[in-house]
Amino acid sequence: MKQRVRAILITPRNTALFMKRIRPGLDPYWVVIGGGVEETDPTPEDALLREIREEIAGEATIGRLFHELKNPSGETELFYLAHVSHWSFADRTGPEFLRTDRGTYELVEVPLTPDAIATINLLPTEISEELCAALRRGYLSTAA
Repeated sequence: MKQRVRAILITPRNTALFMKRIRPGLDPYWVVIGGGVEETDPTPEDALLREIREEIAGEATIGRLFHELKNPSGETELFYLAHVSHWSFADRTGPEFLRTDRGTYELVEVPLTPDAIATINLLPTEISEELCAALRRGYLSTAA
């Protein structure tokens, strides 16, 4: 099974960057930036840095592992906390952005509070719940 990596990207303004997906026939939803680990990636963290460069033309510092889950297809997903120093959504290069059948992508900054996270349809639901719980406990005050 393929392994996937994701980064809860914390900005200098103490917001989180998420990808808003708008697909025909579905309600909009938000996802954590990341993707699959490729055979050429030396480590999961290297894969995550590559995905951040591809998806938002960003540079980040990977912090600690935040959560691990098995998705419905049986893949392991590793969610890391990371600080993003800069990004340019206009300069993204991920292959998914070239496909017109996948709907649209928007990069959205969301305040890093439980109330703000709870107002968006962040998928998977488990990560939304874990993130809100961690924020309530103050777990993200030293995120990376």
